[in-house]
Amino acid sequence: MKLDKNTKILIIGLGVIGGSYAKALTDKGYCVSCITKEESDIKYALERGMISYGTTEVDEELIKNSELIIFALYPTTFVDWVAKYQHLFTKGVLITDVTGVKSSVVYKVQDILREDVEYIPAHPMAGRERSGVEYADPSVFAGANYIVTPTEKNSREAIRLCRRLGEELGFARISELTPEAHDEMIAFLSQLTHCIAVVLMNCNDSEGLEKYTGDSFRDLTRIAKINDRMWSELFLMNKDALLREMDRFIEEFTEFRTYLANEDGKRMREKMRASAQRRTLFDKIVK
Repeated sequence: MKLDKNTKILIIGLGVIGGSYAKALTDKGYCVSCITKEESDIKYALERGMISYGTTEVDEELIKNSELIIFALYPTTFVDWVAKYQHLFTKGVLITDVTGVKSSVVYKVQDILREDVEYIPAHPMAGRERSGVEYADPSVFAGANYIVTPTEKNSREAIRLCRRLGEELGFARISELTPEAHDEMIAFLSQLTHCIAVVLMNCNDSEGLEKYTGDSFRDLTRIAKINDRMWSELFLMNKDALLREMDRFIEEFTEFRTYLANEDGKRMREKMRASAQRRTLFDKIVK
């Protein structure tokens, strides 16, 4: 299978990421359909030219006619959907996802999946702090990273197509990791940062602080406007790796606190210089 403008693409789940995928692919000339829960989301997407067709029903003909199916669902919902409806897939169809954890999802799906259907997992490292198709915007993919997480069950053809999908969506860097390496990495780069933002917003509830804040606090806590259902699910599914990163953070924070308590300005500055130097490596790639 090749990804070209004749490929029939179906997106299941038209939230902020599913909607951003739909808009990006439609703008590239692909014909994109969707299945999602809310009729209002379909109306919104149709009015703005994000999709060519949408339904709230599990449309048997639509599924059977799709060649590439992208799942933009919560992890457990994704697994349940495949288990319940995979009999509707056409032989040879390729499915992929946007799920933020992999080890606890990928192997479950691949184990239950029919042998004539291939699932190639992927994770777009982009998003918004708000949920819902009305916040969909493919510009979030510009300069962002896209990670393909194949296993030994994946073919080179499927991996190449998934990488091509990332290119068409507009990601700046496309990488490959094992599901296990992905989850170790994501525990630090994404899940820990969300935990820190949540804790920071809850550790001082003095009234009126929003009247005095500057951009540094706004930038640091942007992701605290969090989808509690999705992120609690992601945290629990990657609990061990996230707990290890939380412990490392607490250790590092405690060390820095000790320098401050001891008025050890030299060591605080060493930490700051190391931080500033490393931070430059994380700037987004500009195409």
